[in-house]
Amino acid sequence: MKTEKNEGRAGLLYGIGAYGMWGLVPLFWPLLKPAGAIEILAHRMVWSLAFVGIALLALRRWGWIPELVRSPRKLGLITFAAAVITVNWGLYIWSVNTGHVVEASLGYFINPLVTIALGVLVLKERLRPAQWAAVGVGVAAVLVLAIGYGRPPWISLTLAFSFAVYGLVKKKVNIGGLESLAAETAVQFLPALGYLVWLGTRGDLAFGHHGAGHTALLAATGIVTAAPLVCFGAAAIRVPLSTLGLLQYLAPTFQFLLGVVYFHEEMPPERWAGFSLVWLALTILTWDALRTARKSRAAVEAAAAAALLDAAPATGHSGGETETTPVSTPSAQPGH
Repeated sequence: MKTEKNEGRAGLLYGIGAYGMWGLVPLFWPLLKPAGAIEILAHRMVWSLAFVGIALLALRRWGWIPELVRSPRKLGLITFAAAVITVNWGLYIWSVNTGHVVEASLGYFINPLVTIALGVLVLKERLRPAQWAAVGVGVAAVLVLAIGYGRPPWISLTLAFSFAVYGLVKKKVNIGGLESLAAETAVQFLPALGYLVWLGTRGDLAFGHHGAGHTALLAATGIVTAAPLVCFGAAAIRVPLSTLGLLQYLAPTFQFLLGVVYFHEEMPPERWAGFSLVWLALTILTWDALRTARKSRAAVEAAAAAALLDAAPATGHSGGETETTPVSTPSAQPGH
């Protein structure tokens, strides 16, 4: 029991660490100026592969590569995932470095709603009434924001849809986080390296031309990409999915607060109205998920208790009566 508690506590800290790092990353990208968004993106791809390759070498986790190479379908999905996450990464870096942190944070707030919509459209999943209500409120929020901006919030929508599609493809590929990142950055590596070489031949490469500190920061994009993923993987095996579902809102919350408080981005009334609707939709979604998880857990425990009662042996008595051996109901512990 004590070990289980310690594991749960460690998992919670890993989860907070992962989403905290993702939430604070808008503080990092501006440090890489005067490098442009595409150069930063290319460095992120190149250095991520180097960092993840070292991690996999240290862990001796190479057995997945032959299986992946022998599967053209998985290779195709990995290539598609690499293309989609390239759009996501590049747009996010550009958004942060051009003063659109709040709009970028909105993308990750509405991502769970987009993921649900894709589940209905692509996987033919059936939604519960509360989920339909949350999606409806989310659509209303986007309409309010579109009217307020005078245009659709295309940065938010592109980030939300690209990350939702990326998640869907990763679900189909079904390999570990580090392995997946290694495969995706391997696909990205040559185009990214080629772009950096091309910039160098034109004399436009920022890498190595703005001091050792700036060069080190560009190389650190690999650690910034992989470190939260490692923490997330450690959290995912230690805490329930319902807990991870709640923790995922930490990242856009930190990003939103940074946009408003640190970067001093404007928040006119219509933007507050749109964000409020999004937060209402997420509250409905979270309440429904917790209620469903509680019901499922109770049903599993009741079924386990019934199975134990059915399996209990009957003991005979002198009067010819039988009595069922008492069985205690298992306690409600996470993971049981």
